Amino acid sequence: MRIGVFGGTFDPPHVGHLLMATDAREALKLDRLIFIPAGAHPFKVETPPVASGQDRLEMVRLAVADDANYVVDDAEINRKGLSFTVDTLEQLSGRHPAAELFLLLGEDVLAGFEQWRNPARIRELATLAAVRRAGAGSVVEPIVPGVLTVSTRRVDVSSTEIRERRRAGKSIKGFVPESVERFIDVRGLYR
Repeated sequence: MRIGVFGGTFDPPHVGHLLMATDAREALKLDRLIFIPAGAHPFKVETPPVASGQDRLEMVRLAVADDANYVVDDAEINRKGLSFTVDTLEQLSGRHPAAELFLLLGEDVLAGFEQWRNPARIRELATLAAVRRAGAGSVVEPIVPGVLTVSTRRVDVSSTEIRERRRAGKSIKGFVPESVERFIDVRGLYR
C-alpha cells in the first residue's frame, strides 16, 4: 500500500490544499492520503495557529469527508509538547508496517528540511515528495536528488488570506469547502 502523509497547520484548510492532495495522490499513485493537522509546530512557536487544534482537526475532517481516499489523523493535535514529523512517521510506520510512506512537502519547505529533527530518519521512514505549484498532477524532474517532485496546479489562495477576509467581513465562499465555511461561521472563527 502506498500512503501519502500531508501535514500542515490547516488554519483553515482550503481548496488549494484539496487540489494539491488530489494532484499528489494521482501523480504518486497513492492508495490513501492521510491529512495530519499540526499540533505545536517547532518552527512556529512564536506564531501559533489562530484556531484551536480541535477546530482545525474538525475543519480538515469536514473538508475531506466526501472522499474515501482521504483520512485525517489526530496524532499531532493530541500529542503533548512540540510535534515533530519524525515522531509522526514513526507512529504511522508502526501502524502500517507494510506500507510505503510518502511525505508531501511544499517546495518552499524543502529548503529548510535539514534543520528538522532527525532528517536522516525521516528519509528512512518515508520518500520525500516536494510539491511544485506549476501544472497539474505529474511527477517532474527532482529539485533535490532523492526527492520526488510532484507538479500541482497553481491556486492563489492561502489560509492567511482567508483569515484576513474573515476579519474584514468579506466572503470566503469558494476559498474553502462549504462544510468548512459553515463550521467557521458557526464557531465564529477568524473574526
